[in-house]
Amino acid sequence: MKILVIHGPNLNMLGSREAGIYGHQTLSDVNRQILDLSRSLEMDAEVFQSNSEGAIVDAIQAKEYDVLIINPAAYTHTSVAIRDAIAAVGKPAIEVHISNIYKREEFRKESYISGVATGQISGLGTEGYLLAVRAAKKIILQ
Repeated sequence: MKILVIHGPNLNMLGSREAGIYGHQTLSDVNRQILDLSRSLEMDAEVFQSNSEGAIVDAIQAKEYDVLIINPAAYTHTSVAIRDAIAAVGKPAIEVHISNIYKREEFRKESYISGVATGQISGLGTEGYLLAVRAAKKIILQ
């Protein structure tokens, strides 16, 4: 059982960027929690971060995994390419957002990804990633 966790653009800046919105944890902190929880649930996890849309599409298409967990960040609202890659591979995908995108600017309320995602977790901070890992385990076991 393997999950792939993709962090989109600017998430490499966690811990130093807009702490009031994104919190104080760094991406390394978040990744450590994801990997620890995955191990405790007897799953393998791979984490990947990129600011490049093409690199994210390549990862979705090329990496081996059973469930995708993705925080597309700003690409949520703009990337047909990421949406199409998720649809093309035909694997379950869980969309995660640290902030509640529906309580923010109007343009953030539109997700191109949600239409091809199995589910979405939004607004629960970095805990959303851990909820997604637990949900991925259930999806795999179904």
